[in-house]
Amino acid sequence: MRDDLGADVPLARPAARVVSLVPSLTEALAAAAPERLVGATDWCTHPADLDVARVRGTKNPDLAAVRALSPDLVVANQEENRELDVRRLREAGVAVWVTRIETVEEALGSMARLFSTALDLPDPPWLESARSLWTTPAAPRLRVAVPIWRDPWMVVGSPTYTDDLLARAGLVNVLAHGPAGREGRYPTVTTADVDAAGADLVLLPDEPYVFTPDDGTEAFATPTRLVSGRLLTWYGPAMVEAHALLAGLAG
Repeated sequence: MRDDLGADVPLARPAARVVSLVPSLTEALAAAAPERLVGATDWCTHPADLDVARVRGTKNPDLAAVRALSPDLVVANQEENRELDVRRLREAGVAVWVTRIETVEEALGSMARLFSTALDLPDPPWLESARSLWTTPAAPRLRVAVPIWRDPWMVVGSPTYTDDLLARAGLVNVLAHGPAGREGRYPTVTTADVDAAGADLVLLPDEPYVFTPDDGTEAFATPTRLVSGRLLTWYGPAMVEAHALLAGLAG
């Protein structure tokens, strides 16, 4: 049994006790097999009524608290979690499954493998819906830019899950592709760079930086719209809601 990075995951039977160090995977597991989820990070905010032990943050998990939950499996992500924490858990004898997700296709495939291989579960309904919604990319119809931080200003680049999600919805990420494109997953830019990139719309998510009606909209000459960061960055049940959001943006 191997995870997305090809590492061995020593499971003798389907995992019955799972700790999640990734908010989107927490939501996915809670929707598919809530009885198996025994621990999650403080940042795991969905579902709202999630009632499991908390093990601190994604970048600083309390490894002793994780081990105390006696998990059969810990799920992590290459981008969200530190390799050091994964290594220490494995050295302590804890099985860890690390996901690597930079595209919509990888998200769908990774979660299907996690459920079938590590949990011995069929695809949950939300995964079947997400696969149906996202299999066929839409034609380009809108140019966008997506800041994720300010002071300094940083934007979504490529290769990232968000960039691929936008592209499949028919939204061209102008700061990752075309004449105005920047190199890197999350390049640093100026507000003038964003306005000069030719976007029809600047999408301002509420995470990881919490853009609000009073914070960000004043910075650009380009029209802006506040959106859910969860729907742009979380893979899992959020993918179904994300399709409705992005399809509804005017072309």
